[in-house]
Amino acid sequence: MISIVLSLGALVAQTPSAQGFAGTPAGKTPKVEIAWNRFYDVAGLYGLMDRLEAAHPELVSHRVIGLSVESRELRVYTLHQPKTGKDVEKPAMWIDGNVHGNEVQGGEAVVYTAWYLLENYGSNPKVTELVDGSTFYFLPTVNPDGRDSWFHDAHDASSSRSGRRPIDDDQDGVADEDGADDLDGDGHIGQMWKFVPGQGTHRRNVDDPRIFEPVPPNEFGIRGDWLSLGEEGVDDDGDGRTNEDDAGGYDMNRAWPSMWAPDFVQYGAGPYPLYWPETRAIARFLLEHPNVAALQSFHNNGGMILRGPGAQEFGEYPAEDVRVFDAIGRDGERMLPFYKYMVIWKDLYTVWGGFATWGYEGLGVISFTNEMWSSDRLFPTDSGGENDRASFQKKRFAFNDLLMSGDAFIDWHPVRHPFYGEVLVGGFKKDWGRVPPSFMIEEEAHRNALFCLKHAAEMPKVVVEELVVVDLGDGLFAVDATFANRGAIPTRTEWARRKSIGAPDVFTLRGAEIEVLASGTRTDRWRPERLELVEREPARIVSERGIRGDGRVQLRWLVRGKGEFEVEWRGEKARACRGTGRL
Repeated sequence: MISIVLSLGALVAQTPSAQGFAGTPAGKTPKVEIAWNRFYDVAGLYGLMDRLEAAHPELVSHRVIGLSVESRELRVYTLHQPKTGKDVEKPAMWIDGNVHGNEVQGGEAVVYTAWYLLENYGSNPKVTELVDGSTFYFLPTVNPDGRDSWFHDAHDASSSRSGRRPIDDDQDGVADEDGADDLDGDGHIGQMWKFVPGQGTHRRNVDDPRIFEPVPPNEFGIRGDWLSLGEEGVDDDGDGRTNEDDAGGYDMNRAWPSMWAPDFVQYGAGPYPLYWPETRAIARFLLEHPNVAALQSFHNNGGMILRGPGAQEFGEYPAEDVRVFDAIGRDGERMLPFYKYMVIWKDLYTVWGGFATWGYEGLGVISFTNEMWSSDRLFPTDSGGENDRASFQKKRFAFNDLLMSGDAFIDWHPVRHPFYGEVLVGGFKKDWGRVPPSFMIEEEAHRNALFCLKHAAEMPKVVVEELVVVDLGDGLFAVDATFANRGAIPTRTEWARRKSIGAPDVFTLRGAEIEVLASGTRTDRWRPERLELVEREPARIVSERGIRGDGRVQLRWLVRGKGEFEVEWRGEKARACRGTGRL
C-alpha cells in the first residue's frame, strides 16, 4: 500500500508547470495574481480565497462552520490532493488568523500560505510532496466582525480588538454607548491635546514639534503649555469618562477551556469557556477532525513565536514534547528576523484560556501563536539600545519621513470639541504601528507562511522500515516489524499519552490462514524474545505511546499458518501504513 500511495503522488507531480515560484520569480507567472502590498476587508479576504478555489477546484473547497455575532460566515478552506486520499485520512495542519479584529495581517498570512502552496504545487517537489501527503485547513479570519469594523469604521491601531456582541464595559446598565468619536471625520481615531499656557504637563519638542514631551520636574516650577486629553472622542454618556464603553469588550483568545479563568481573574473571558459562537464553531470543527497534527494561529505584534503554557500554575510541558517545540521554534527564529521563540507566561505575560495552549493541552497538538511584525525592522541596521519611549518615538517619525513620505502621520490640526473647545487632533494612522507598511507586507507574510510549511513538514510520516519472518520450528513463526516515524512530531504527543487525549495507535497483523498466538512490543533490540506482551487480542497491539518523532517501534507477532499476511499501523495523526509478507 505504501508503494501505491507513493506512485499516486508521483503521478500527480509529473505534470510540468511554467507557473508558480518557490522564491526565484524570473520567467514565472502566478496563476492567480494577488496584490500583497495591501490589506483586505472580510469580503476581500474571502474573495481572494474564492479566486484560489475557482482556479484550483480539484485541490480547494470550503465549508461554512458557523456564523459570527453579526452573522458573517466563518469559512474553513480545505486544501489537499483527493487523488492521494480523503482529507481526514492525512495529517492536517490548522492555520487561522485575526482572532483580534485589529490584528489584520494574520488574515493575509493565512491566504498567502494557501496561495503559495497552490502556485508551487506540481512544479516544486517539496511543495508537491507536502500537498500530496497532507491536508491544510485555513480559517482566514476568526473575528470577521472586528476585522470589518476596523476597516470601515474609525479606529486607532489598537481598537476593534473585540468581537461585536454588545458588552456593558462601564457597568452603567447600557452597552456600547460611549465609544471613540471621529471628530474630524478622517476615519482615524487620534489623540487630543489642549493648549493651556503654563498649566500643562508637556511641551512640544524644539526639533520636531510633532512630538509632545513631558516637562521634567525643575526647581523653577516651570510647567508645560500642553495637556493630554487622551483619545479622540466625547463623553457620550455624561459620566465624566471618555470612550470607556466601545463596541464589544471581550477577548476570544481568553475563552478556551484550557486553564480558563472568569472575567474577575482575566478581563474578556466571557461567562464560560467557548461562550462566543466563533470559538464554539472552531472547537467543534477541530474535535471532528482528530487528524489535525499541527496548529498555527496568527496575531500581532512584537515579533514572537509563542508556545504554552499560558500560566505558570499549569506547570511544565513534558520534556519529550518540549524538544519538538524547541526544534521548530528555533528554526522559526532563523526564518523570521527579529522574532523570538518564547513561552507565553514566562517570557510575555499570563494568558488564561488561550487558543494555542488549548491546541496542545486540550487536543495534544503541537501549537504555536506567532505575533507578527516587529518594530525592530524599521531600521534593522541600528545599533540598538534605544529602548526608552522618546528614542522609539523619534525612530518612528524618522521612518515615516524617510520611507513613508510622511503618509503614516496625521499632522496636528485644530478641531472644535463640544466640551473642551479648540483642541489639536492628530497622530499616527490606524494602519501604522501594529502592522507593517505596505511594501513590507509580502515579506512578512512569506516568512510566516514558510514557517507554517516547516511545521507541517514535521507532521508524522509512518513507514514500515523492516519486516522479517523468522521460522521458529514446529510450524511456529515470528513476524518482526519495525515501524518508523519520519516526522519530528510524534504520532501521539507525550501529553496526549498522559491524558489519554484522542485514540491510541493500533498495530495489527492479519492473514486469511494465519492464527496469531501472542504479540508484543520488543523492549530490547538485540533480544527479540523480550516482549511487553499484549494481554488480549494478540493480533491487535494498542499503543498509547505511539511512535516518537524521528523514532521507531519494534513489534513481534508469534503466529501459525501459511500464506500472505499484512501488518498495519493506524493512528489519528498520520496516514495509515501497511506492509505485506508471506509465511
